[in-house]
Amino acid sequence: MESFHQILAQISSAAEQSIELPDGWGQGRALFGGLTAAIAWQHAVAGAAKGQQLRAMTVSFVAPLLSGQAQLQRRVLRQGKNVTQIAVDIVQNDEVALAALVTYGSPRNSSVKITETPEPPGKLPEQGMPFPDVQGVPEFTRAFDYRVTVGGLPFSGVKSREFGGYMRFSELDETISTGSILGLVDAWPPALLPHLTELAPASSLTWTIEFPTHLPECSTHDWWHYVATIDYAADGYGHTHAHIWDKAGKLVAISRQTVTVFA
Repeated sequence: MESFHQILAQISSAAEQSIELPDGWGQGRALFGGLTAAIAWQHAVAGAAKGQQLRAMTVSFVAPLLSGQAQLQRRVLRQGKNVTQIAVDIVQNDEVALAALVTYGSPRNSSVKITETPEPPGKLPEQGMPFPDVQGVPEFTRAFDYRVTVGGLPFSGVKSREFGGYMRFSELDETISTGSILGLVDAWPPALLPHLTELAPASSLTWTIEFPTHLPECSTHDWWHYVATIDYAADGYGHTHAHIWDKAGKLVAISRQTVTVFA
């Protein structure tokens, strides 16, 4: 199984290029969405102005991406004095399979400053439940460790609006990057799945992730705290938001997803 960082390292600064999407990162019939979103982010980086910080990224998972050849296409939509907007498409078989809008922004003086943030629940990783190693678990999950401390395990019938706990890469021990954060956050199953009692497919339809501050100097093998909340779910769709904290309890990202569930 090719490592997360090795996959991202093959992406150059060229605005258009081909990439070999790897085996071993499957999620049903498609590749793991956190990996493909990280590929889009890595491709966008070269289009940002020097010194600008990633503020937000919105991803539409248009069609299943499969292992094999794909093309990356990057367009700088606008580069202003403070903000740069970049569009990235991942194309396979002459069709757009993933479309991303990546926004970078420089800090500016402001009279508005509200920096109090939600705090993570108080449980420790050792108090959480690991995901069981059972048939039907997506192959990409082998790259991650999980400890569920909020809500219940997927398909356990627990009717909580909140779901989450701790996450880390199981073997990869590198300085955290935006790409690896994308992988960690999307590694969690949709928060709707604990409500079910039988296996059923589900997937992200759209995903927006926002970064209020610079990432801390932490490792991919450190525990990161994740808690998702279901805002609304009906008719086969769910709308959720999540907070992600580092090991010191500092809020590092805010995630919002529209998910489909086939049950």
